[in-house]
Amino acid sequence: MAPIPDAPSRVLVTGAAGTIGRGVLWALRRAGIASTALVLDDPGDLDADRVVLGTATDRDRVREALDGADAVVHLAALAAPHLGTADDVFGGNTAATFTVLDAAGRAGVRRAAIASSINALGVLYSPVPVAPAYFPLDVEMPTAAADPYSLSKRVDEETARAMHRAYGMDVIALRYPMTGGLGQEPGLGDRLLGGIANGRANPAAVAADGWSYLEVRDAARAALAALSPRRRGAFAVHVAAPTTYLAEPTEAALDQYWPGVPRRRAIPGRDVPIDLRPAQDLLAFRAEHIVDPESD
Repeated sequence: MAPIPDAPSRVLVTGAAGTIGRGVLWALRRAGIASTALVLDDPGDLDADRVVLGTATDRDRVREALDGADAVVHLAALAAPHLGTADDVFGGNTAATFTVLDAAGRAGVRRAAIASSINALGVLYSPVPVAPAYFPLDVEMPTAAADPYSLSKRVDEETARAMHRAYGMDVIALRYPMTGGLGQEPGLGDRLLGGIANGRANPAAVAADGWSYLEVRDAARAALAALSPRRRGAFAVHVAAPTTYLAEPTEAALDQYWPGVPRRRAIPGRDVPIDLRPAQDLLAFRAEHIVDPESD
């Protein structure tokens, strides 16, 4: 992995035992950057220099985990509305983001990346039928969030902006799509293969996400790039592979599954119907691990 410009010396990774968390630890190790993992339970195989046990809502444990860190990648969250009660999902996610970023700001940390989600737009998990306002999806689109998870991600993005105002902290909220490994790197799993197979088998069920994905190594690269953005501030950006995993042209899929949704520009070939330019401009990020549309 290429060196990171102005790289941090130690990064605190919350939720480090999760799919993206393991990828971030993997990427930090290869970049020669020390890492501290904050996890609820130590699985015993984390590629971290230091492991702290505790929840991201516990300020004392967060302060302990921040010792020596000059950057944060905050990933700890309940990542879907059905993974807990509404209070657990919304309250826990938003409290964790505030606690981690506020404690980091008070400790002098001035750069952070947080996991937002494409679901900050509120379409996939909506309890009532809702369509995107337009395609390509972008960060300017008003949210339709009506479930606790999607709403928590939108609030997390506002928390990032508040932390920039309060501490001058640069915070990038990465709107991740479906993410996982392709079974090509030991320890990073093959979860993406099953997700893509399910999406191809039932494209209507995941049309809200524009059939987007991001391989975990790319997800980790995006997180590290977010620690050295080209502009100061707090921003949300969509990150995804540049093409969908469907074999058919994207506009044909949109014609079939979102026939009434306007398009603000043409979407050629199999290009993903998401505006990825802000991530390219701000982070110089472009995904490298692309799925063959004809693969099983």
